[in-house]
Amino acid sequence: MIHFFYLACLFTVTDSAFSKRFGAPIKNNDRPIIGVLAQDVFNATPQRNAYIAASYVKFLESAGARVIPVMINKTEDEYKRLFKSINGVLFPGGGVSLKSSKYSKTATIFYRLALEANSKGDYFPVWGTCLGFEMLTLLTSGESLLSHTNTKGVALPLNFTDDVRDGRLFKEFPEELLKSLATERLTVNSHQWSITTENFAKSEKLKSFYRVLSTNSDGQNEFVSTMEAYNFPIYATQWHPEKNAFVWRRPYIPHSGRAIETGFYTAHFFISEARKSFHSFRSVKEERKALIYNYKPEYTGKLSAFEQIYYFD
Repeated sequence: MIHFFYLACLFTVTDSAFSKRFGAPIKNNDRPIIGVLAQDVFNATPQRNAYIAASYVKFLESAGARVIPVMINKTEDEYKRLFKSINGVLFPGGGVSLKSSKYSKTATIFYRLALEANSKGDYFPVWGTCLGFEMLTLLTSGESLLSHTNTKGVALPLNFTDDVRDGRLFKEFPEELLKSLATERLTVNSHQWSITTENFAKSEKLKSFYRVLSTNSDGQNEFVSTMEAYNFPIYATQWHPEKNAFVWRRPYIPHSGRAIETGFYTAHFFISEARKSFHSFRSVKEERKALIYNYKPEYTGKLSAFEQIYYFD
């Protein structure tokens, strides 16, 4: 079991330095940089043993951020230096192990660093999508609470909870878009594992840490589909906001105007959170060297569910 789990409980106090900053005027950083966690390639080959789907990069760039790849072969000291240079981190979807992969080990380090920073008033947002959502439930609870669901390829409307009124994520969404999200199939689900509302309710650590904003059902099991931490800028969706505008390989992905708006407003919210972080690289040269612009995505639409993929050594 990963030994950092105890931090989730340690930092949930409501009078934390972070919680005091909610609602307070905060100067904006208009040059936010987000780290996107790479993950292990199945059947890796030289120069192609880690990857990031380009849709996540475009998703963040669409809201005014730049992106750097967070490689999965660095030392903890290197990750600490990188953490102090970026303004948020995104744990993307994928299919690697939540316990033994390099993705999980790297996510664990960044999760711990984010908790430590935010508890001291150093604003640093974290976003988890699909596998990233599942990773966050494991990191916070300290145990795997996932159940198999029939949600491998389907778009669904969101079943908003009463807690959404007190939440932050959807607060600036247009009213008409919220109505569409509740009635139309706008959110893409591409996962086989979910945390059911029953299992979520059984975990005191999850209940005290996260506010559930929406749920969904596969017809048999109700599961949590959107959540945010009460006292930290940590957000997660089991659905894929990046796919609506940037992935075309699957017929169940909606591309309507409302679907595109969903992705944009989700990205806009997360980048608005990242603008509250003032981490920076030590030099412009170092920053430029780290940016994803130094890498070229490959067209993989004929072989993969992704249109484009960045591969790394």
